[in-house]
Amino acid sequence: MRIPIFLLACSFPLLAWADLYVTQENGVTTISNQGKPKGKLLYSVKEDGAKPASPARRKTTASTATASTTPATRGKFGAKSQAVQKPEAYVAFVQGAAAHYQLPEALIWAVMKVESGFNPQAVSDRGAQGLMQLMPTTSTELGVTDPFDPEQNIYGGARLLRKLANRFDGDVVLALSGYHAGGGAVNAAGGIPYDRTSMYVGMVLKAYYAYKNAQ
Repeated sequence: MRIPIFLLACSFPLLAWADLYVTQENGVTTISNQGKPKGKLLYSVKEDGAKPASPARRKTTASTATASTTPATRGKFGAKSQAVQKPEAYVAFVQGAAAHYQLPEALIWAVMKVESGFNPQAVSDRGAQGLMQLMPTTSTELGVTDPFDPEQNIYGGARLLRKLANRFDGDVVLALSGYHAGGGAVNAAGGIPYDRTSMYVGMVLKAYYAYKNAQ
């Protein structure tokens, strides 16, 4: 069963509240909310105990927000598993990008958390840059002139998620796989192309559920 990402703003919710299982058969990795005999539990909704943070009204700079939430990180999967965090400096950008590209705010927060741990200066060992870890060539294609500018990076990452969602007919697992490994690799594999990509998708979905639950 595919888990859809909505293509239109009215198509809520993004994900059904259900446990997720990962199964590997004949070299194909499948993530489903229906358990199978050989399926491994990837994520259980019972794990979510996060409570929404109290809204803050004071201004916070990007550097202050980063320092107050998570240590600097370099590269993919740098963020440690922590409570739901929304650095104040990025809230308006996430809200604007979500509205513009018709994406759930929780999804943008989840990708950002897993990709960079909210460090706007993060650079991976492969050269991905900024909050949403955009590759230089991808930044150029998305019209991002300064990948270390939080607003540009968040909007660029959201635009990439929207393009991938459209490309894969709203399948959130494939869209996230494409964000991590590239759409071509996903097409070539007919699904999640690598074990590391499967791990990435699971991390983002777990973070998504946490943010969604905290709304």
